[in-house]
Amino acid sequence: MNWYLKVFKQYFDFSGRARRKEYWMFTFFNAIIILLLMLIMGVGIASKNSGLTAIGGFLFFGYNLATIIPSLAVCVRRLHDTNRSGWSYFVVFIPFIGFIMLLIWFCTESEESENEWGVNPKELEQKRE
Repeated sequence: MNWYLKVFKQYFDFSGRARRKEYWMFTFFNAIIILLLMLIMGVGIASKNSGLTAIGGFLFFGYNLATIIPSLAVCVRRLHDTNRSGWSYFVVFIPFIGFIMLLIWFCTESEESENEWGVNPKELEQKRE
């Protein structure tokens, strides 16, 4: 959960680097929360309870709106960690192939040495321990 909160602490931070663990833990918890909010909406729809559907829809929409910027920021920092520019994210607009390329880059090991976006975050954590 600390990795999830770390992304929100760096809400507008598009500089620096993000480890694979940071990106994937944020993505995991984000997906769980979205699924739970969709479940609330689905229960409301199935039970024909318009109040529950409205609350679920409002929470779902609000949460997605609130996580757009931190999601993009952690994606850009993850690309920086693999020694790619944040602009590389736009490869996702290439149908089918772009998503696969982005997924591969997000799964790629960190650049071991320091790059133009900073020191390897793994090295920083090891020095703190």
